Amino acid sequence: MSLRIGLPFLIFLAALGAAEKKLPIEQTSNDMIEITATPVIDKDEIRQELGSDLGGDIVLVRVQVRPVSDKPVKINLDDFLLVSGKDGQRSQPFAPSQIAGDTALVLTPQGAKNGMGGNRPKWSGLAGPFGMGTGSSGTSSATDTKVESVHSDKPNPLLAVLKEKVLQEKEITEPISGLLYFQMAGKIKPKDLELHYKGPAGQLALRFRP
Repeated sequence: MSLRIGLPFLIFLAALGAAEKKLPIEQTSNDMIEITATPVIDKDEIRQELGSDLGGDIVLVRVQVRPVSDKPVKINLDDFLLVSGKDGQRSQPFAPSQIAGDTALVLTPQGAKNGMGGNRPKWSGLAGPFGMGTGSSGTSSATDTKVESVHSDKPNPLLAVLKEKVLQEKEITEPISGLLYFQMAGKIKPKDLELHYKGPAGQLALRFRP
């Protein structure tokens, strides 16, 4: 009798625990910072925001970071990671110069590289004029992936816009807002994505509204 009563109760507790582990939606905090984030996935919205849809599989995340203590917090782009629960893609933010600088990104088996040798995660492939082009699903093999550095002497006006709107890398004591530029291949929906933070202020994660 006790086994028949206990087993459903244990299943209920397991389900309750799983529900409690769901990430908060679009806002999370600890004793050092509060992070609020919303995604911008639609190409028309991206074009309205930046004047260009960036020509590839680019996802914007609008982020606000607010310190909740008197201790300064150093913000770096590499503190953030965008994860797709749909297919396991993981992407760190691109710096503006990696998207629209005078040296184009090229596709490699390890990820995107620019002329300075900086690495970014897989699912990249922005080679083309000013670093623009179509994205890659990351399925190219090492044998058919050509590594090149494409340099252009023409300035790209988009670079100034990206620099103005990107989340700034600096030490903060007041709230700061800006955009993060990620690459995600394929059709992505907000409900598929999680934003993770791992930096001087600890570790946090959130998900987005469907």
